[in-house]
Amino acid sequence: MTNQNKVWFITGAARGIGLEILKAVLETGDHVVATVRSSAQSLADKLGNPENLEVVLLDITDEQQAIAAANQAVQKFGKIDVLVNNAGYGLLSAVEEATADEVRKNFETNVFGLLNVTRAILPHMRHKRSGHIINISSVGGLSGYIGWGVYGSTKFAVEGLTESLALELAPLGIHATVVSPGFFRTEFLDASSLTRSDNIISDYAETVGEMRLFAAQANKKQPGDPVKLAKAIVKVAYAKKPPVHLPLGKDSLQRYREKTANFEKDIEAWYGVITGTDHDDV
Repeated sequence: MTNQNKVWFITGAARGIGLEILKAVLETGDHVVATVRSSAQSLADKLGNPENLEVVLLDITDEQQAIAAANQAVQKFGKIDVLVNNAGYGLLSAVEEATADEVRKNFETNVFGLLNVTRAILPHMRHKRSGHIINISSVGGLSGYIGWGVYGSTKFAVEGLTESLALELAPLGIHATVVSPGFFRTEFLDASSLTRSDNIISDYAETVGEMRLFAAQANKKQPGDPVKLAKAIVKVAYAKKPPVHLPLGKDSLQRYREKTANFEKDIEAWYGVITGTDHDDV
């Protein structure tokens, strides 16, 4: 390994976006520690057992496992330059339909799991005063969608966490970027990555019910190309001045612009109320 080689740590690398990012990084010659929840050797075999790949088992909801995996990565390759927090799953449900257990599990993986891995790896980055954390969010983290309220709220959390990380880590030479993909043609809408609440309330048939039908019909027909997304992630990791926010896909960009335009309209309509709440001496 040369000093020019980056060492990546990618969670949720067994399939989907994580697998495509893993493939793209391996093609650059960089070294990768890829985490999976099971069958580590099968992923390595699938990719031809390249020398620059180390596959480790990790349940990101287990903080001690995350710390052990980070230490294993440093023992293997000497450092960690790029962390890609990709592991997570979707929950399709009306906010009211989602049970407490379903909500808790979604946050446990998508938010608390991400934090477990981030806390495990940041000490190694701080030690060498360099590194880049890339958190995979979603267009659902930029704007609310019918049927995706709980899942979107986990991604809204990731957006906010990354913004604060970027501010806190900049003086230490470490970057933080949150990537918000639109709808990409992966297994996200398959049962392997998407949970649907068993609790169905008939009053939501015309809203969330229609979203359930749309999700089934849209599976494997999404506009985004995950291979191109993976190349974009590699480009961001090598940028001297990476962005804090990176929406990917025309649909993600359009959704964000629609939201901010509507936000501005609300501000204009309610400007007097908004600006009239300060103390008189301000």
